[in-house]
Amino acid sequence: MKTLLIIATAGLMGFNSCKKDDNENNNVSAVSINTQEKLDLCFLREEEKLAHDVYVYAYNKYGVMIFNNISASEASHMSSVLNLLNKYSIIDPVNSNGPGVFVDTNLQQLYNDLILQVDVSLIKALEVGATIEDLDISDINTFYRNTSKSDLIQVYDALTCGSRNHIKAFTSQLTSQGVTYIPQYLTQSTYDSILALPHEQCGNGMRFRK
Repeated sequence: MKTLLIIATAGLMGFNSCKKDDNENNNVSAVSINTQEKLDLCFLREEEKLAHDVYVYAYNKYGVMIFNNISASEASHMSSVLNLLNKYSIIDPVNSNGPGVFVDTNLQQLYNDLILQVDVSLIKALEVGATIEDLDISDINTFYRNTSKSDLIQVYDALTCGSRNHIKAFTSQLTSQGVTYIPQYLTQSTYDSILALPHEQCGNGMRFRK
């Protein structure tokens, strides 16, 4: 079995997509949210958009249904994060930006790099999908440590559950092609534990973190 390794282009990147409002200090929200939580949500909103946009691009190029199905899931993830932004009166970094357009410069560069890999072949596109989900789970695992708010944790649980299902779907497709995905952000042991899980029904409160 051959092994293809995607060179990672980003880790947990600088969160510069969410700027402080000029009058932030003068506004008292009914429910408070700290600066780090705000930055995490803004970054996550665009990171879910990156996944959505890459998968739409891959589906348009190859017509393989896994990209279409998972892009729809990513659109739902984007909406879940947007609900939190609206709840806490945080400006949406996505706003009306079109496909492949990001406020966060690191995410913009990552998107550009991943699209180039998608263009190489269907196998590379599947590897890109696995890498995106790998990164998403790793980033959200960091975001968990930055909050104790139950509503944020509930959304993080749902998104990581979805990403676990997605990475298993992508790696299953790769395995059928004789390709082994090597995790770029998660540890090998955590990745192996995820692969050992059955398909999850997300949103039922199940949590799996390492």
